Amino acid sequence: MVTGERPGGELTLERLRSDVAAVLFESPDEIGDEDNLVDHGLDSIRIMALIQQWNDAGAQVDFATLAERPELAHWWAVISGSVRG
Repeated sequence: MVTGERPGGELTLERLRSDVAAVLFESPDEIGDEDNLVDHGLDSIRIMALIQQWNDAGAQVDFATLAERPELAHWWAVISGSVRG
């Protein structure tokens, strides 16, 4: 389990921010919507862990889609459009 994971929790922009911050050992307020998350230290292994976590919560996203623009705002746009009801 990735630190910050909330099984069955609703996917929101703030949850994404919190989950990313947890895997980076940063405070959520240190992560801006337009920040390049790779510059914060996010790597492919952590992206894959986050994708699994979010897909388990109802999103349908893949690595290539998130890796092409590693910014929270982009990720939220992708994920919010993919959450299953």
